[in-house]
Amino acid sequence: MKRFGTLSFGHYGPLGGGHQLTAADSMLQAIDLAQGMDELGANGVYFRVHHFARQQSSPMPLLAAIAARTERIEMGTGVIDMRYENPLYLAEEAASVDLIGGGRLALGVSRGSPETVVRGYEAFGYTGSEDPRGADIARDHFARFLRAIEGEGLAERDASSPFGGGASGRQRIEPHSPGLRSRVWWGAGNRDSAEWAGRTGVNLMSSTLLTEDRGLPFDILQAEQIDAFRTAWREAGHAGEPRVSVSRSVFPLTTAEDHLYFGGRQEGEGVGYIDGMRSTFGKTYAAEPDVLVEQLKEDAAIASADTLMLTIPSQLGVEFNLRIVESFAKHVAPALGWESTRP
Repeated sequence: MKRFGTLSFGHYGPLGGGHQLTAADSMLQAIDLAQGMDELGANGVYFRVHHFARQQSSPMPLLAAIAARTERIEMGTGVIDMRYENPLYLAEEAASVDLIGGGRLALGVSRGSPETVVRGYEAFGYTGSEDPRGADIARDHFARFLRAIEGEGLAERDASSPFGGGASGRQRIEPHSPGLRSRVWWGAGNRDSAEWAGRTGVNLMSSTLLTEDRGLPFDILQAEQIDAFRTAWREAGHAGEPRVSVSRSVFPLTTAEDHLYFGGRQEGEGVGYIDGMRSTFGKTYAAEPDVLVEQLKEDAAIASADTLMLTIPSQLGVEFNLRIVESFAKHVAPALGWESTRP
């Protein structure tokens, strides 16, 4: 593990006791958290994207605000549901954010996670899928998105237009961010999807759950997925080394408040059904820092990945979550191989 950051699910709504977290609260607190993490030297701040839910749904304005208010931290998504996206408009937005941030966007995309509605992408106008989960739409949109950010000409210039300068040929999407293609990630929930990402030549975000159950521990299944991804990358002839991230719930217990919230949260991994598929879930780690270090060193997927995303309880506010991040950065992460962005 070389890098770590946070993965926020961005929930808002009633908190109990008459308290309410609004959508504005959720976004403004996310910006404040990103600034604090940037000052601590953490590597990234990433956001889940869900439509028709009280969570982040249109991440680009939030990421642009974070890009403008921070200096070094990577900001990204984990993941954008490509079934819902106009791929060319997404290419314009992503390039804009990447340019504002000086090449700090880590754009995680995928087929998407289970929804709160039935085939919600059809309400966005994307119909005609022959797959019950819309995977064909997601792959088609993703292929067109990649062509756009690679700078391919996608529309014929109008030589008679007063704005075209008399040019002919095909025009690319603008703005164009030259390095963005190397910072695109695919969120994979199984081995086949991970191998496809490797062949396609994009980075890998291994999911918080895997849609397979072979009687193996979650971290072993995930490590095998990562190995398959890297093998597919090499066999496809792609240059360089791809990045790989995994996410975990990790809570260093350093105060009485930590023990109150998470002292009983040392949960084992589980097996269940998500989106109609038998799935394996990762465990939650909650312990004193020295115990966490030993536990995380034994996690095969964390050892194999270069980036660890800590899933955080964003509803508990900026101060609380910054303390979790700071405790992890001070007492746990260095023993796993991490170095701060601010030595």
